[in-house]
Amino acid sequence: MGEYSSCLKVTNVSTVPGKKKTVFYWSSGKDSALALYRLILNPSFDVSHLVTTVNEHYDRVTMHGTPIVLLKKQIESLGLGNSLIKLPESASMEIYEDAVQKAMKQLKSQEYTHAAFGDIFLEDLKNYREKEMKNLGFQSVFPLWKQDTLLLIKEFISLGFKAVVVSANDQLGERFLGRVIDQSFIEDLPSGIDPCGENGEFHTFCYDGPIFKNSISFQLGDKVKRSYPNPTGNGQVHFWFVDLLV
Repeated sequence: MGEYSSCLKVTNVSTVPGKKKTVFYWSSGKDSALALYRLILNPSFDVSHLVTTVNEHYDRVTMHGTPIVLLKKQIESLGLGNSLIKLPESASMEIYEDAVQKAMKQLKSQEYTHAAFGDIFLEDLKNYREKEMKNLGFQSVFPLWKQDTLLLIKEFISLGFKAVVVSANDQLGERFLGRVIDQSFIEDLPSGIDPCGENGEFHTFCYDGPIFKNSISFQLGDKVKRSYPNPTGNGQVHFWFVDLLV
């Protein structure tokens, strides 16, 4: 990371007068990293705490599958406070919402007023988050909302961020696992795949960039293909995953 380490100073402060005290929902991936970068640069916000949803059974970040040990290394490098929302292996919406409410109520008692997310296009998810946060007394913030995903991924690369693909759908397949997000990655994406994977085509682990004090070291592990019930009710959907090792 060297040449980028001085680009952005992240301070772990409890509050900054006149700024909106903000908690950021951190997924460990590229969209989170870029959205957090933008908020840190925004003089209206004081981002001093991260929240991440994790699967307690597998000891990994939900959706992305990032091992908790690497998540903690990210958080340490970011120098921010953090909370883990721990969920069982198969969590119902009721269990999920109860866990979120407990975590956010605790942060509300610490005078946090805003909750930020890295979502870009998914309207239903945005509406759900806004409603959920409003009920808990938070105003939602979406730094990347409705922006051109090709421009976003190019901005991510140009800023010096580095991320690796940790999961991919069947259309991308095994060959995209472990690939670094760079210009050649963009050029190799099949037609119809969103450059940021905003439709769930792929997920990433961000290991370097201007918001980190140091790069996070890791190694690629085993690859596995998993099947899940199709949300549309028609058969199954398949995803490839690569493990990340410390």
